[in-house]
Amino acid sequence: MTKVNIKPLADRVVIEASAAEEKTAGGLIIPDTAKEKPQKGTVVAVGPGKKDEPLTVKEGDVVLYGKYAGTEITIDGNGYLIMRESDLVAIV
Repeated sequence: MTKVNIKPLADRVVIEASAAEEKTAGGLIIPDTAKEKPQKGTVVAVGPGKKDEPLTVKEGDVVLYGKYAGTEITIDGNGYLIMRESDLVAIV
C-alpha cells in the first residue's frame, strides 16, 4: 500500500486500483486493448466522514467499486481514484 499526501473531505476515500488482469484463467494473455478497467483496489486515504455518518472503511481495506465510479487523479506520478464511500460496493 502506498502512502499518499492527500486528505479527502467528508465521506470521500482515495483508492489505489489493482492492476488489470494480464491472463485469463485458461492462461491466455490479454492484450492491452481488451483489458477491462479494474473494479478492485486498496483504500489509501479516508476522509473524516459526515457528522452523523462515520465511515466504515479504513486505510488498507481492499474494496470493490462500480465500473465507472470515482474520479481519476494523479499524485506524484501514480494514478488513484477518489470517490464517495457510497460508491463502494463491498470490502473484500
